Amino acid sequence: MNFGSKYLPLRTVIIMLVCSVVIIALVITGVLLINASTESIEHHQGEKAMSIAQTVSITPLVIEALEKNQRGRDVQSFTRNIQQETNMLFIVVMDMNGIRLSHPDPSRIGKRFIGGDEKEVLKGKKYTSTAEGTLGPSLRAFHPVFNESGKQIGAVSVGISLQSVNEAANKRKKIIFTGMGAGIVIGMIGAIILAANINRILFGLEPAAIASLLQERNAMLESVREGIIAVNNKAEIVVANAEAIKIFQKAGLDPDPIGKKADEYLPKSRLVRILQSPKAEYDQESDINGLPILVNRVPIILNGKLAGAISTFRDKTEMKLLAEQLTGIKTYADALRAQTHEFMNTLHVITGMVHMKEYKELESYLRKQTKLYQTESSSIGHIVKDPVIAGFLLSKRSYARENKVKLNLEVTRPLPASNNHEMTHHIITILGNLIENAFDAVKEKHEKRVDITIEYNGFACTITVKDNGEGIPLEIRNLLFDQTVSTKGANHGYGLLNVKKSVQSLSGKISFHTSNEGTVFKVVFPYREERSE
Repeated sequence: MNFGSKYLPLRTVIIMLVCSVVIIALVITGVLLINASTESIEHHQGEKAMSIAQTVSITPLVIEALEKNQRGRDVQSFTRNIQQETNMLFIVVMDMNGIRLSHPDPSRIGKRFIGGDEKEVLKGKKYTSTAEGTLGPSLRAFHPVFNESGKQIGAVSVGISLQSVNEAANKRKKIIFTGMGAGIVIGMIGAIILAANINRILFGLEPAAIASLLQERNAMLESVREGIIAVNNKAEIVVANAEAIKIFQKAGLDPDPIGKKADEYLPKSRLVRILQSPKAEYDQESDINGLPILVNRVPIILNGKLAGAISTFRDKTEMKLLAEQLTGIKTYADALRAQTHEFMNTLHVITGMVHMKEYKELESYLRKQTKLYQTESSSIGHIVKDPVIAGFLLSKRSYARENKVKLNLEVTRPLPASNNHEMTHHIITILGNLIENAFDAVKEKHEKRVDITIEYNGFACTITVKDNGEGIPLEIRNLLFDQTVSTKGANHGYGLLNVKKSVQSLSGKISFHTSNEGTVFKVVFPYREERSE
């Protein structure tokens, strides 16, 4: 509801709407009750008057007086007593000419009945009417009087003051009005409480703000690169963003998952298990119809109660490509850092030689450095055809030279490039972690030496990394591939775990031998050159 360009607060609208409905309903009900009550009172009073008139009409005293046309005190006294007992305005007995035989005012006995509404009763009819007589306006009941032979000999009229009828009606109206007022007050209080509760449930947000939040939420859901689905506490899918639909279609599933059971639509989603045991799961590997994905599953808790669960997932192939890109960037960064440090040292040497004017020695030094760089680049590029792996090994050689580690690289047969980016990523993971661990193992040694051997026979590749460190402590050898175990301290222990996962992904095997003279890690996995057509 709005006036002009300004919207009324939802709380105000609810109060106004509920109060309006309550007031209109009570007013209509009150009017109907008042009309019905007034009619009921008039009808009741009329029946009461008619009952008295009928009783008087069959009284022998009245019949005898009318037959003999007597206007004695007996009829007057009789009707007077009944009138006082029943609180009637008057009880009049009249003959067939409308002449009164009784009246509350004795002076009017013997005179004609006034009102003009007595004609029908003298014709033998009984009825009620409203008219004004000598005692004022009244509600009158008329009843004919018959003798024993059935001949009409007169009539009886019983009157009730309209003022008393109105007073009874007004009394009933006051009760109705009081009830209406109480109902309106209760309705207003209820409207205020209802509006307050709705406002609290909506966290004080107005409909426009809620609509804006909904649009923003939908925009956010549709903009993320991860698939998102949510289920309620009955394990029914209630939310699925565009990326999730895209992945479902890629996996060959129905693109309309809303309303379906999660365990039927996605048997491996494990969302039902999250509902049964509300514990978050992060970075779990799974698949959808064979499509590998990386999944997070989190329970939704509202007001201390489990309301559902949400799952975010992404195509693992894309994640691996991204990881490969990041690995390549880190490799190039390491290489640049090491080469920058070497270059700065070289510049210092050149500056010193120029200052001392040792030009011949400077020329010889520059030739030697140029030849060394060209030799390293060409030698690694010749034996390792994959540029990512070659660049990675080149950066490790620069790092080793910077840290005074003697790094020996031996390749028995040139390793061909592979078009399988996933395999390249796994090889980088294996080499990177094993070489880093070897560097850490020899950092306290006076003579630091790390040997890397890559053997390729056309069907399989064997990577061996050997160091001359102190060896792996005996107490952790059996737990070496557990992420909670590391010789480097806290927040470590993930390197060999990642190596193990990569070896398993390549369907390979890993083994190690360690002693106080050093450690040797050996990895064997299938490897074939993949040529594009």
